[in-house]
Amino acid sequence: MTDVVQLISIAVSAALLVTVIELVRRGKLTEEYSFIWIACAVALLILSLWRNLLDVAASALDVHYPPALLLLTLTFFVVIVSLYFSVIVSRHRKEIERLVQELALLDADVRALSASTRAVAADDVVPYSASEGDGAADERRLGRH
Repeated sequence: MTDVVQLISIAVSAALLVTVIELVRRGKLTEEYSFIWIACAVALLILSLWRNLLDVAASALDVHYPPALLLLTLTFFVVIVSLYFSVIVSRHRKEIERLVQELALLDADVRALSASTRAVAADDVVPYSASEGDGAADERRLGRH
């Protein structure tokens, strides 16, 4: 007979897996970040279902206290997740810097155009009508009647 602790750990692991999948489905968690969470949830579910897995792994690695192996494995996963998110944050930082530079260049272009002394005569402005065909409207805007 399975004990209560195993049933609770199976339920919590399954709930974590379902929650991650639901967050991906709703678009609140991207697929890029969900992989590591799904892997952790599946690992927890496997450990919950196969109770002796930790003992078998500990004896195979000659570890005398199986919970120490679990702690070592959890520490390893935390380090891997931290490294993964550090890489992602660094990539986003570089992308943000590039976007800020592009925005500064566009802002400089807009300011240069605003400061331009060239004025457009009212007769040169052609209103755009959405009801016209795309070709005719483009021709009018370009001044090719």
